[in-house]
Amino acid sequence: MIRVTFALLVMAVVSLIGIPLQWISVRLGLPSRRWIPWLFHNICRRMFGVRVSVRGAPAGERPLLLVSNHCSWLDIIVLSSIAPLVFVAKSEIERWPLFGLFAKLQRSIFVNRSRRQETGAVNQLIASRMSEGDPVVLFGEGTASDGNLVLPFRSALLGALKEALDQGGRGYVQPVSIAYTRLQGIPMGRQHRPVAACYGETNLVRHLKRVLQEGAIDVTVSFGVPLEVEPATDRKQLARLTEDAVRRMTSSALAGREPRRAASATLGDSVGEMTGVSLTAESR
Repeated sequence: MIRVTFALLVMAVVSLIGIPLQWISVRLGLPSRRWIPWLFHNICRRMFGVRVSVRGAPAGERPLLLVSNHCSWLDIIVLSSIAPLVFVAKSEIERWPLFGLFAKLQRSIFVNRSRRQETGAVNQLIASRMSEGDPVVLFGEGTASDGNLVLPFRSALLGALKEALDQGGRGYVQPVSIAYTRLQGIPMGRQHRPVAACYGETNLVRHLKRVLQEGAIDVTVSFGVPLEVEPATDRKQLARLTEDAVRRMTSSALAGREPRRAASATLGDSVGEMTGVSLTAESR
């Protein structure tokens, strides 16, 4: 109980200082709008007792769309503690007390997945963030899983990268895997992974309290080979290739193995090496 109280007190103090600073930074377009959330999430990660092991790194190429699997609200803290990022979030989060405020201050892009007619407008917002140089994180499954498997990826929002490309330009999609692997230093196993995963009808407040009480969670974040994308790239095939890469990296991390990595980041070679499938363009 002492640990939980201390962690909540620290995060409350940091929030009281950080929220007005970030609000000013966003309003004025200051560079600090990127690194304040990074610093905030690093503090939160330590307070929650989460240790991150990183395989690979975010690509330096721009525009960049990071496509990841999704297990928990902890994913935001984990990824944001590695690098300054912008997230695509479901529209309900915008209305959540406090969490919605944090998401808006991090310049998240909110999408209502039940309204397909909004996809074009959302893609333009994502493209705008990427054009400004911000890496954007998209959770490809569109929902959270129990952390033991990767659900099928949705392709609609992958079209945002094409919106960010000039005629004849190129962009990059990078697969990212999040795998919660240990609890109190012991391999989690399938039955214990929901300690970190928050999915379905899980109560957010109760889950947050449980994570604070348990602590000592290990997570492996794996960054795959970035895939070079052109305006004519078939987004559905791109979604399949990205999903395959994330599934393979997640499986390797959960099993404690190092994933096979392609030696090249060129479109034809690296994708073929990673998946055994070539990425083709849409017919014009």
